[in-house]
Amino acid sequence: MLKPADAPKLVNAWEEDTAKGMSQSELLLYRSNLLGSDKRITNYGGGNTSAKVMEKDPLTGEEVEVLWVKGSGGDVGSIKMDGFATLYMDKLRALKSIYRGVEYEDEMVGHLPHCTFNLNPRAASIDTPLHAYVPRKHVDHMHPDAIIAIAASKNSRELTQKIFGDDIGWLPWKKPGYELGLWLEKFCLDNPNAKGVVLESHGLFTWDDDARACYDLTLEIIQKAMDWFAEETKDIPAFGGAKHTSLPQSERDAVAAALMPAIRGMISGQQHMVGNFDDSDAVLEFVNSKNMEPLAALGTSCPDHFLRTKIRPLVIDFDPAKPDVDATLEGLEKAIADYREDYSAYYERCKHSDSPALRDPNAVVYLIPGVGMLTFAKDKATARISGEFYVNAINVMRGSSSVSEYCGLPEQEAFDIEYWLLEEAKLQRMPKPKSLAGRVAFVTGGAGGIGAATADRYLAEGACVVLADIAEDSLNETKAALADKYSKDVVRGVVMDVTDEAAVQAAFAQTAVEFGGVDILVSNAGIASSAPIEETTLALWDKNMSILSTGYFLVSREAFKVLRKQDIGGSIVFIASKNGLAASPNAAAYCTAKASEIHLARCLALEGAEAGIRVNVVNPDAVLQGSKIWSGDWLKERAATYGKDKEGLEEHYRQRSMLKRSVLPTDIAEAAYFFASENSSKSTGNIINVDAGNVQAFTR
Repeated sequence: MLKPADAPKLVNAWEEDTAKGMSQSELLLYRSNLLGSDKRITNYGGGNTSAKVMEKDPLTGEEVEVLWVKGSGGDVGSIKMDGFATLYMDKLRALKSIYRGVEYEDEMVGHLPHCTFNLNPRAASIDTPLHAYVPRKHVDHMHPDAIIAIAASKNSRELTQKIFGDDIGWLPWKKPGYELGLWLEKFCLDNPNAKGVVLESHGLFTWDDDARACYDLTLEIIQKAMDWFAEETKDIPAFGGAKHTSLPQSERDAVAAALMPAIRGMISGQQHMVGNFDDSDAVLEFVNSKNMEPLAALGTSCPDHFLRTKIRPLVIDFDPAKPDVDATLEGLEKAIADYREDYSAYYERCKHSDSPALRDPNAVVYLIPGVGMLTFAKDKATARISGEFYVNAINVMRGSSSVSEYCGLPEQEAFDIEYWLLEEAKLQRMPKPKSLAGRVAFVTGGAGGIGAATADRYLAEGACVVLADIAEDSLNETKAALADKYSKDVVRGVVMDVTDEAAVQAAFAQTAVEFGGVDILVSNAGIASSAPIEETTLALWDKNMSILSTGYFLVSREAFKVLRKQDIGGSIVFIASKNGLAASPNAAAYCTAKASEIHLARCLALEGAEAGIRVNVVNPDAVLQGSKIWSGDWLKERAATYGKDKEGLEEHYRQRSMLKRSVLPTDIAEAAYFFASENSSKSTGNIINVDAGNVQAFTR
């Protein structure tokens, strides 16, 4: 990995031509986005920025001073203008007169809405007083790893003075809130020449009366800390030096693929969890080190860190020098149970009479020597971001333990942040999870019309989706479109031939590494052929059976392996065909293969029921729109069979149906969603025909 001495300098990205002509609030947005663009300056969602701006009061027309400050739950890197709360400064100052003391500081949050300027609906954050009471126009509060490494050191006050002199002050740990805002104000009044302050176990505040100067100052102070650490630690082995050696990349992936579904199953009792795997250089350096276990046990130091990662990780017993995945799997259940017990004991030791109920006691972060780090959360973005936060914690521990003694936040203080009633209120305001939240779907034929529509439907309900298809260009195009519509976090693509056993196995292993496992399989890969029986070659027959029968078997077998390892149930949906039930002229190979799919589904429904694995079938008919199988000879052959031209074939199918309606990919997707969702939790071995009505396909 890049050692501190080799790390690139922070880039001052401020462009005067861009900033020219901006209002003060627009300059705040510009500054915020620049600061948030570099994770060495602040982590995702961490820190906040503000500006005190003269605005025209909408009622009186007079000029009034207004605090623009990042609203609750925002991220400075991606914030827009509507992400800032706006509050009258005179009203914020007036709050001091009703403040009843530190034991009542939480009630001050309820007074912030009374200070709102211009009916702004954006909720003000708990850090609002910290910005309001600093007597400067522009204030940055960042969470840089280099600064938190100072703040988390046993002698953090001494280090702050040594590195920054009188330019940057120091304040002891205090939970964010109204009282800390008053502390900051007092510090500024007592130290009028100070440019900022380090908050113990928290982060950095810097300020100025000019937006550009404030941005420059923030970068300058952070870079100074980075340079100091680079010089001081250049000859010091990180974390006491190496104890383990990393496995090769392919072996790390294999271990993660084996462990993640098992862990996911054990921790998904309250809700389905999604996983993330990180084997970056920074992570491997830490998990392979001599001091990893004692440092990890100390817990994280910054509130932002442990709110995302819990107070400490679970270290998995694994020796990369003598890798034994089976033994590790055998020990997982006890390790996870022990973690739950320890976490519950922590809750009991620290809880107050009005504390929220115990939350999910499972670990978020799992450290594996020689392999990397796993994180699990309610969705992929949260799992990924939790991992990023723990990397921040690793960086902090590296710096702090190299120049001093690293100190995690005291247990009671950590609990009081984690189970803070204000944090609980924020959690309660979160929207209700969507119906497929936390689920992972694997869709074969994912680049085609039905596959893409089904993936879209699942993504809309909160699922993560892996698209598998043999057509790489179409796959990439579909993946990009869905990632743009939903998020890059929740869509993956894998080039896969369903008839290639090794490729199918590799694709499911990749899915486990990407998301932690699988809950839903949509077997949809297709081919179509049309020929009279006397013209049906053995090659054509074998091709149909290989893709439509063997292919469905191979993907189902791999799905069953993962689903059984997770032991939390699952759903398999076969996209078969009306022709699996109703014979069609000049299509013996196709119809027979489709019938095979339907009976395979019945067999799998029998096998999977005791494990909660449901297997059902959707039978489409004549889905021309977006379908790749209709783009080649099949279309011409079917048109010839029915004595139609290509343009008349869709109308022929519509008129042939009982309901006289066309069947679209979205219609099939809706049926596939039904079978994947809890709406069909009591259905297995069933068939839904989505064919606009065909009496020959009525199930009997």
